[in-house]
Amino acid sequence: MSHASQNAATIPRWLPLVGGVFSSTTCGALLYAWSVFIKPLNADFGWSRADIALAFAICCLVFGLMTYPAGRLSDKYGARIVVFIGGAILCAGFVLSGFIESKTQLYITYGLVAGFGGGLVYLPPIATAPKWWPDHRALATGFAVVGLGLGSFIMAPLATYIIQNYGWRSVFIYVGAAMGVMAILASFTLKTPPAGWKPAGFNPVVPTSGGRETRDFTYQETFKTAQFWMLYVAYFCGSFAGLMVIGHIAGHGIDRGIEPMKAAGAASWLAIFNAAARVLIGIIGDKIGVKKSFVGIFALQVAAMALLYPAGYTYWALWMVAALIGWNYGSMFTLFPATCIQFFGITSQGTNYGLLFTSWGLAGFAGPYVGGWLKDSTGTYLAPFVVGAVVVAISVIIIALVKAPEKKHA
Repeated sequence: MSHASQNAATIPRWLPLVGGVFSSTTCGALLYAWSVFIKPLNADFGWSRADIALAFAICCLVFGLMTYPAGRLSDKYGARIVVFIGGAILCAGFVLSGFIESKTQLYITYGLVAGFGGGLVYLPPIATAPKWWPDHRALATGFAVVGLGLGSFIMAPLATYIIQNYGWRSVFIYVGAAMGVMAILASFTLKTPPAGWKPAGFNPVVPTSGGRETRDFTYQETFKTAQFWMLYVAYFCGSFAGLMVIGHIAGHGIDRGIEPMKAAGAASWLAIFNAAARVLIGIIGDKIGVKKSFVGIFALQVAAMALLYPAGYTYWALWMVAALIGWNYGSMFTLFPATCIQFFGITSQGTNYGLLFTSWGLAGFAGPYVGGWLKDSTGTYLAPFVVGAVVVAISVIIIALVKAPEKKHA
């Protein structure tokens, strides 16, 4: 690395990690604490739970689909401006949700506008942080996504307190303003390192294939590989099961006779392990390899999904299984972007992972809905959880079989 490159890196490399935590915490608060609004919205407007859940489904879908253009814009213009604009849009949508008087207004302000802004905020730090940490890319990715679990853990009790003391509209208005500030502050930390930059003491072996130096895939080349679309299907399957459980685990416990507060505790344990896994699995992945970590967490998830229905008999068993499901679900958000870098390189990571993450948006729309439909059709949560286990098993097979594509020659 040249002396000029060292001088060009004018920020500490831990700073983008802080920005990743801030931005993903904002997105976690946007998405994963939605259940606290169901009861007050139902009481005030008389809307059905399905009507209220549709706002969350729209938000997940828009959020997931926006990550692809967010990644393209981040690769082209840098993460800072994309996250800044996304934070402002997210803030506007969430705050405006505090003034709604109809379902349509809620679907537009929370579902479309806030979901649109959230998609812009979430993806760029995931593409930026690993560029500063080529020696610990999985760990850096973990920091960039840890807040998605952390945000739900913070937001649920905070929003509940505000609702009880000031009303649900105050949550949207004041928390929305705070989320906007967090995202905008995060944007200022997201500088891209200069070309050729590497940390002191880090001297990677130049990658070669057949004796020739190799290069990263362009996003056009990435999208033409079978491996990318295998990862896409695996991501959808893992997300489908995880989001189904997040949407229904408390209801499952209540149905089986567990006290509502103890049943809600299962969602809290899921959120805690969801957050912790994102960093810890990065450490594990850097040590034993991403693929071994991946196969292990997906195989565990199949077992956990199979255990979820009988675990509903006692709150402590439900909490334990919820924690395991949270760990496996959270791990995906570190291991998928790390695999994407491993297979296709860092150069177009924003675009590559942006498109890959759209599978989560589709799963966010389908998983909770299919879970509810199967519950309504059969009368219990046995069928949804069995289907979830089978779907995750598809991910195990795909990840076990998929191999990195042949490298491109420079």
